[in-house]
Amino acid sequence: MRMSLRTDYALRMLIYLAIFGPQPSTVQEIAENYGISRNHLLKVALSLRNMGLIFTARGRSGGIGLARAPEEINVGELVRALGDEFPVVECMKTEGRGCVLSPICKLKAVIREALSAYLTVFDRYTLADLVENRAELAGLLGVAKVRPVVPVGTESRRH
Repeated sequence: MRMSLRTDYALRMLIYLAIFGPQPSTVQEIAENYGISRNHLLKVALSLRNMGLIFTARGRSGGIGLARAPEEINVGELVRALGDEFPVVECMKTEGRGCVLSPICKLKAVIREALSAYLTVFDRYTLADLVENRAELAGLLGVAKVRPVVPVGTESRRH
């Protein structure tokens, strides 16, 4: 099973925002710190905003930030919401060809069970679990100072 690049980038963006919040960060800043495409991250940011996970703010002190507390962002829900299909075998792909074994095949049921177990592990974790080691993560990203976490709702949020 393989996670899509979109989901990977979404998780990385949320991790970054959880580490360095509550002040807005820019997509450019996140792209540079991870060494990944700004254009891809812009699309991911739009998806995350539409899901209500981040806010966007325009202007000189604008950027993006978490719209919900890290404890409220479930990793399994995010993976599912981003639409990863995980087509492990061709017959499970939306555009996949049918297999002559499909009418009686037991493999698809086994794969569905494995996929369910895979997603169940993600369901046990929140964004907060992924950033318990904030200072070490910040160090690896090359950012020296971790900004203090302010509970969502106490800072001003703009859309």
